[in-house]
Amino acid sequence: MDAENPNSQRRHVTIKLWPPSPNTRQMLVERMTKNLSTPTIFTRKYGSLSENEASEYAKEIEESAFADANQHYEQEPDGDGSSAVQLYARECSKLILEALKRGPGVEDKGIVKSQVVSAVGETFFDISKGQRAFIEADEAKTLLIPLKEPGNSYTELCFSNRSFGLGAAHVAGPILESIKNQLKKVDLSDFVAGRPEAEALDVMNIFSAALEGSHLTCLNLSDNALGEKGVRAFGKLLQSQTSLEELYLMNDGISEEAARAVCELVPSTEKLKVLQFHNNMTGDEGAVAISEILRRSPLLEDFRCSSTRVGSVGGVALSEALEGCKNLKKLDLRDNMFGVEAGVKLSEALSKHEYLTEVFLSYLNLEDEGAIAIANTLKETAPSLGVLEMAGNDITAEAAPSVAACIAAKKALAKLNLSENELKDDGAIPISKALEEGHDQVTEIDMSQNSLRRAGARSLAQALVHKPELKLLNVNGNFISDEGIDELKDIFKESPEKLGPLDENDPEGNDDDRESGDDGEGGEDELESKLKNLDVNQDE
Repeated sequence: MDAENPNSQRRHVTIKLWPPSPNTRQMLVERMTKNLSTPTIFTRKYGSLSENEASEYAKEIEESAFADANQHYEQEPDGDGSSAVQLYARECSKLILEALKRGPGVEDKGIVKSQVVSAVGETFFDISKGQRAFIEADEAKTLLIPLKEPGNSYTELCFSNRSFGLGAAHVAGPILESIKNQLKKVDLSDFVAGRPEAEALDVMNIFSAALEGSHLTCLNLSDNALGEKGVRAFGKLLQSQTSLEELYLMNDGISEEAARAVCELVPSTEKLKVLQFHNNMTGDEGAVAISEILRRSPLLEDFRCSSTRVGSVGGVALSEALEGCKNLKKLDLRDNMFGVEAGVKLSEALSKHEYLTEVFLSYLNLEDEGAIAIANTLKETAPSLGVLEMAGNDITAEAAPSVAACIAAKKALAKLNLSENELKDDGAIPISKALEEGHDQVTEIDMSQNSLRRAGARSLAQALVHKPELKLLNVNGNFISDEGIDELKDIFKESPEKLGPLDENDPEGNDDDRESGDDGEGGEDELESKLKNLDVNQDE
């Protein structure tokens, strides 16, 4: 009996593993400090921290991991604390790696803590911070540990800026497949950089298969040099999506063939609100394919197709398709070769868009005819327009009355960019008068490189200097005399930071319409007198 009692008592003894003692916690801080500041496999890859910085990070990491694990333990008070200990260790390991990837330079009290705490208990899993790096199988196993935790609440993933090799993809695939039904937003931009084409395509296929059947609202595949092969490598993922609201395919080598593949493989766009194709080699035929997507996207609010080598034919196709996107708020078609015909067609489409707040139409070769058509349309629609850019379109003073009338009607306008045109003083003065009344929300006006002289620049300065929200008036790169420069500086003497640099101004500049005289000021005064009573609000 005496021999049995001890055994019987031992069977009923419960050893509590949580919480750790203060000494144990301090030893862990010291160990983490060493791991952050001395040579290890990870510090050799990402760089080490100074001892002081490592110590600060280690303290914050331990406190954050302890708080998270303790909260977990409190939810299961009858347990022995083993699961809390495991969570404590995992969080410390994860946050050490994230601290190394962020690198040195964060020493202010509280900054480290805020960054660490934000990584715990979030729905957003992000490995994109720090320097671009290749990821192989071993590191992927460590990095993706949080995604394997039972009951994790991650709904957003960002794998950008990390180049996945085939081994890492095989690690990631099953993990992504296990959580795909809870995911809503996935960012795979720039995630195969520097990989051979064959390997990159295999990686894409693995990720595509793993995420097939997920119910994403946002998918970002930008910066992957996809081309048609890459688009088709993501075919399983793209074809399975029925709830996409945002799709990003920027800087992806989207050629004519690739654009057709996108049109084919993304059949469901009824819920699409954001579609961005910036910096591709789409061309006219590719734009025709994209226009088919637009026709299937009645809820579209944000469309970007800038720097895509689209000419007149493609511009017309996009413009016609945009007529059906009546919820559009932001339109960015910059840096294409639309020309006048597509510009006029675009003006017809814009008449349908009363909700527009941002319009970017720079470098489209609109010329006066296209600019006038667009300005006349915008004058009558888009009452909440806050940003208007029409730089580099060969717009002259001939279009200025229409542009000015449009501006006068847009009381919510905050940013206006008409740089790199040929408006000259004849155009600048009516535009400045359009800005005089109201427009208290104006923050930035760019009239650089417009062959302005003293009168035009002065008129703009006087119209804007007292705007309460103004941050910048840019009239650089013009033909303003030295006296004119002094006058501008005097106008802005109470707020010189609001007047942009004038280092590229050429007081000796020439143009065909320059009046005779040393600096053209006689002609400027005559011009200003002639236009001072111009009514920019009158109908054309």
